Amino acid sequence: MAKGTEPPGSPSPADGADLAVPRPRTMDVYRQWWLHDARWYQGVAKRFGHAAANEINAEALRYVAVNVGKRVRRQFGGGPAADLEELRRRYDACSEWMFPSELRDGGTAVVADDLIELTMRQNFAVTMVRMAGSLDGYECPCTDIHAGWSEGLGVELTRNCATACLRTGDPSCRLLMGIADPTL
Repeated sequence: MAKGTEPPGSPSPADGADLAVPRPRTMDVYRQWWLHDARWYQGVAKRFGHAAANEINAEALRYVAVNVGKRVRRQFGGGPAADLEELRRRYDACSEWMFPSELRDGGTAVVADDLIELTMRQNFAVTMVRMAGSLDGYECPCTDIHAGWSEGLGVELTRNCATACLRTGDPSCRLLMGIADPTL
């Protein structure tokens, strides 16, 4: 590219920028933030105890989850889901907004007339908390996240529980969400 024809905002040797240094990939940035969150959790747990760290973490994630649920509902037209299969797709979209598929291995399935199950065989949050050395006192906030998604989606849950968890050594996280009005 001829001098002076670089795209606006591009670094140039005159700015002192090293053009040989590659930009980080988006996933690399995600990993840094998740590592930050894990270290933050560890710092709160050391100073104030795991109960306080778990409570603050769950509150923050639920807040984000409500906003994600509202965003997804708008993306699907703003109204209620037409059926349980569409609601399952909405929960999948919520998962993707908070835990991109590059950071997890899982999905959702309708398992009964009023029940959706979310399965994750890899959970990046658990991996980062383990790497930060705080897994022993960590409590997964999954049910708080699902409650937040449901609130944002305008869905009332009759059941919200984990039946298996990677943190405790299970081969996957399995979470059940019972839907109050499956006819929507």
